[in-house]
Amino acid sequence: MKDKRVLTALTATLILATGTRSALHAQTAQPYQGVVGRTLADSKEWWPDPVKAPAGAPNVVWIILDDVGFGASSSFGGLISTPTLDSLANNGLRYTNFHTCAICAPTRAALLTGRNSASVHESGFSHTVLSAGFPGWDGRVPATAGTIAEILRDNGYNTFAVGKYGVTPDEEATDAGPFDHWPTGKGFDHFFGFLGSQTDQYKPDLVEDQAHVRPDGRHLNDQITDKAIAYIDRQKKVAPDKPFFLYYSPGATHAPHQVDRYWSDQYKGKFDEGWDVYREKVFEQQKKLGVIPAKAKLPARNPDIKAWDQLSPEEKKLYARFMEVYAGYLTYTDFEIGRLVNHLKETHQLDNTLIFVIIGDNGASKEGTLNGTIDQSLLARTRSEQDNISYNLNKIGEIGTAAATNGNYPLGWAQAANTPFKYWKSDANSEGGTHNPLIVFWPKGIKDKGGIRNQYGHVIDILPTTLDLVRLKAPEEIRDVKQQPIEGTSLAYSIDDAQAPSRHTVQYYYIFGSRSIYDHGWKTELAYSSSFITGNAASKQPFDENAWELYNLNDDYTETTDLAKKYPEKLAALKAEFEEQAKEHHLYPYITWDDVFQGRIHRTKDSKPFAEAIKDTTKPSDHQ
Repeated sequence: MKDKRVLTALTATLILATGTRSALHAQTAQPYQGVVGRTLADSKEWWPDPVKAPAGAPNVVWIILDDVGFGASSSFGGLISTPTLDSLANNGLRYTNFHTCAICAPTRAALLTGRNSASVHESGFSHTVLSAGFPGWDGRVPATAGTIAEILRDNGYNTFAVGKYGVTPDEEATDAGPFDHWPTGKGFDHFFGFLGSQTDQYKPDLVEDQAHVRPDGRHLNDQITDKAIAYIDRQKKVAPDKPFFLYYSPGATHAPHQVDRYWSDQYKGKFDEGWDVYREKVFEQQKKLGVIPAKAKLPARNPDIKAWDQLSPEEKKLYARFMEVYAGYLTYTDFEIGRLVNHLKETHQLDNTLIFVIIGDNGASKEGTLNGTIDQSLLARTRSEQDNISYNLNKIGEIGTAAATNGNYPLGWAQAANTPFKYWKSDANSEGGTHNPLIVFWPKGIKDKGGIRNQYGHVIDILPTTLDLVRLKAPEEIRDVKQQPIEGTSLAYSIDDAQAPSRHTVQYYYIFGSRSIYDHGWKTELAYSSSFITGNAASKQPFDENAWELYNLNDDYTETTDLAKKYPEKLAALKAEFEEQAKEHHLYPYITWDDVFQGRIHRTKDSKPFAEAIKDTTKPSDHQ
């Protein structure tokens, strides 16, 4: 009897485990089709068909870089060498009218889910001091918004993520979990990287799967690339015909800007002409490359940015070194992407690998203050400009090293990296905050090698585009949870048709007060500035909720001519449309940077206001 009970228990356990495994990996459960009789002779066995990806389905790789402006990489006319990205673009497609959410967490939540950031609770961040107890703001991506990893895994893909994740709530980011909002809880078989928004590149807050691990001292880009290759090789050794999805998301080029001198010294002297000359050179190269319209105008320098020729020799020396380090950091990141791409080529997988490269999750960063930061970014926001310059000059040799724990370049270089646009990261009102390059590469699926596509796109479009190209439909349910509608528009229609009219025609943007809405080429926008973000001497104009601007991007690509007074009816209609979008996507209530910095929002009943909490933290990177 005992043996019989043990056998019965083992059999039940095996059936339960098999059923659980099937439910986990199947998009829809297959009803049982066998016969269960009183005896084995009266019964007929049945097993569900194994879940497989569509025949010939490509591997899928999503690459998203951090804080890279439109005019940084050589692939889109910049003066920073990115040969790997150049090669992918020259053998794939350049999308010149692609947009992000203006800051990292909203962009990443929207990318992974194919829904607008407020629709998936990520209007702000998942950080305790930068989220609030409202449906669009609590920083917890819901199970009703399944990720691309969940969808592809349930359709026969292995799924891996390396690098920055950025949408795990702070209070859940410990080894005690819960793990629902970790990458492994959102469809990834394996994860190696960091959960926050920023980390030290040599001493990262490193996680593998569901536990923190000790970094080995190498640059994080090196480690995540090795791990991505190892995940791919391990899978292909066992299941060579099974496709994989890789989410490759380095912390680069977010602060801290840290890179070996081998890379930064390659740019010695190359930025001595300054940011004004940089903008002019890049602007002309972008026109020659065809990634901006020939009739585009270069906007004037942003407010508070001095002309390069007005700087002292010491300032020029200091600021040029900051840019040399940043450029080396981006070129090194390109090298690591090249290691991954070359490995796929050497293992004969590249031809049937669909690669999306989003060059920046927002515009170039404005968090480096007017003078740049090295190791004390919070103090740099409160010191006088001259004190900052003196401090940085005394530590100029540390820029880019492991000692530069909060290294970031000055705002003048941020605008230069955003050429041809105005303003920068977190400015959801401006193209400088939201307009990023996109490369799509797929040797077996793209005929127009080196083609340029001008269709309007947004980060929520990547998920439906991927599903279209791999011949899959978005599921109505994932793990028995009914799914929210996908809000993005597939760009697949444009792959073979450069002249196809845009299908994504309306899009709202909002980041802590700054806002805009795009509708068929028209755009209205409202700026919101914060001196805490930009630094000590940056101007802080009083917020005027009536100071909306209006642009026709069809004729004015770089937002140089405000038409608000000329077309008041158009302005009023777009403002009303913005309010409709805000209601529809759960963006209310509008929360601003001042609401954050003055402690008006609380993640939990007992959470501390921002100013108090940020003094307590030993990880300033968690609040960038």
